Amino acid sequence: MVDDVARRVVTFTANPSIDRTLTLDRCLERGQVLRASGVTEQAAGKGVNVARVVSASGLPVTVVAAALDRGFRNLAERAEAPLTVLGQMLDDGRRVRMNTTVTEPDGTTTKLNEPGPSLTPAQLAVAGDTLVDVAEGAAWVALAGSLPPGAPDDWYALLADRLSGLGCRIAVDTSGPALDALLASMTAPIDLIKPNAEELAQLTGGDAAALEEAADRGDVSGVVEAARQLHARGIRAVLVTLGGAGAVLVTGEGAWFAAAPPTDVRSTVGAGDSAVAGYILAHVRGLDPASCLASSIAYGSAAASLPGTTLPTPADLTAEKIDVVAIG
Repeated sequence: MVDDVARRVVTFTANPSIDRTLTLDRCLERGQVLRASGVTEQAAGKGVNVARVVSASGLPVTVVAAALDRGFRNLAERAEAPLTVLGQMLDDGRRVRMNTTVTEPDGTTTKLNEPGPSLTPAQLAVAGDTLVDVAEGAAWVALAGSLPPGAPDDWYALLADRLSGLGCRIAVDTSGPALDALLASMTAPIDLIKPNAEELAQLTGGDAAALEEAADRGDVSGVVEAARQLHARGIRAVLVTLGGAGAVLVTGEGAWFAAAPPTDVRSTVGAGDSAVAGYILAHVRGLDPASCLASSIAYGSAAASLPGTTLPTPADLTAEKIDVVAIG
């Protein structure tokens, strides 16, 4: 049995949020007055979500946020599954961003995300130092989410370079300019990224709509080819999520595809974060790449089947076997 120190997962949320979810019992109509049937608030952000799933599955986790406020910390510590979040407190009365999610009965999700508070170069330096201080000896460090105003586009690449000598594996789950800059600026290999079809096309100059349409027909050859381009650029594992079509994993050992199990989608909030957590959980437990892909699909699908911002525990996973197919 691997000891807890070697199994520990560290997550870093660059732009944390308080997630407010409004649940509707009818379809959203623009310009109308609608009453929510349920309202929840929780400390969140992609790294925090990954940490919740990892912790609920029994692995030790250390949670770091670039900056936080008292309200965020209180929500994290008083949650049903409490988390202690490390990070500097925002000054001058500033607060973390509020992200609002509206979920409809058919699973349609609408998100309104604030930009978040701007961080100074000094605050960015403190955040990076806090992360590096707790990362040594961890099994994985997951850098996740959007960057806060004030952070350079290549901040994740700079952090990954600092982490590269600490013996931990590095996952990065981001999008937009931060994802472009990661590929353009990284000086050390990244162990895992999780693009969707649109992000994969963004990184490789492909056609996202064509990739998605082919995947819906069961043809993932274009996705595999594009993912192999990223592997050749120094990404050790490329996990491409394809929504209801499933996911593709490309590593130095090969390529695999797994279809998503039948899922009654209730909310897609946290599904991608749960997929990252599922992969990391399987990898820490020593499973092979195909099993890591199956675990990722299982956790991502379970998240989609749960209401609002609820994240999956092992009890929520489907009993159905997820078939993984090797691709030549």
